[in-house]
Amino acid sequence: MKKLLTYFLLASFCLIGASTNNVYAGKVYKPDLPVEKVSKSLSAIEKKVRGAAVKVVAGSGHGSGTVVEYKDLTLVLTAKHVADGPIGSDYIVANKDEQRNAILVYQSKEHDIAVLVVQKEFKYLKPMPWKPTKSYEIGTDIVYSGHPSWHKLMSFEGRIVGYEQDPNAGTQLIVNTYGWFGCSGSGIYNTDGELVGILYGVDVQYAQGARIQENMIWVAPIKNININTALDSYCRGSVESYKACK
Repeated sequence: MKKLLTYFLLASFCLIGASTNNVYAGKVYKPDLPVEKVSKSLSAIEKKVRGAAVKVVAGSGHGSGTVVEYKDLTLVLTAKHVADGPIGSDYIVANKDEQRNAILVYQSKEHDIAVLVVQKEFKYLKPMPWKPTKSYEIGTDIVYSGHPSWHKLMSFEGRIVGYEQDPNAGTQLIVNTYGWFGCSGSGIYNTDGELVGILYGVDVQYAQGARIQENMIWVAPIKNININTALDSYCRGSVESYKACK
C-alpha cells in the first residue's frame, strides 16, 4: 500500500482510457490519415526503438513492450503487472504490421519486470540488441515508444532527473517525459541505444485528492534483471530452447 501512495501503475484496461476515443454524435471519429511517415528529425536511435516497440495484449487491456534479440532468442521485455499471468502464459504482442504469440518465461514482482519469448520471428520488425547500460546518471537523455491509453504507437523524449527509494526494490529512476495508462512495459533507452530500464508507473501527488503527474515517470533500472538467470528455466525446457540459448 505504501508504494501505491507514491506511484500509480500504468497498465491500461477497458474502463481506463475509454474516454480517449474521439466521439462525435455517438460515433467514433476516425480521421483520414496518410500512411505513417517518420520525420528526419527523429534520430537513428529513436527510429530503431520505435521500430522494436510492440503492444502487449493482456486480457481486456494492454501494456507496451520492446522486442529484443538475445543470442538466438527473440524476447519481449515488459512490466510484470502487464504480463501478470503464471509462467507459461501466452500473450499477443503486435505492431502496426503484424502480431505474434509470446510465452511468459520470467517475471519479477519486486522489480516489475517480465520477459516473454516470441514463438515465431517477426517478418518486418527488427529487434533491438540486448545492450543494457552501465550508467544511470542524472541528466541522461532518454527515448522510448509506447501505446498510451488506446492511442496508436507514440514516441517520446525525456531525461533522468532523479532517484527514489522503493522499500522492496531499491533505487528507482525518475524520468521527466510523458507517460499514461498503456505505456507500462516500454523499454527506456539512452541516446547511445543502451537499455536503461522498464517504465512501470507514474508519480502521484496527494494534495487535495490524488493527482497523477503524467510527466514524472518511474522506471525500473535494467540492472535489476540478470538475463541468463531470467531465461534459465526456459533454456533448460527442451533441446531446441537449449540450443537457442547457447
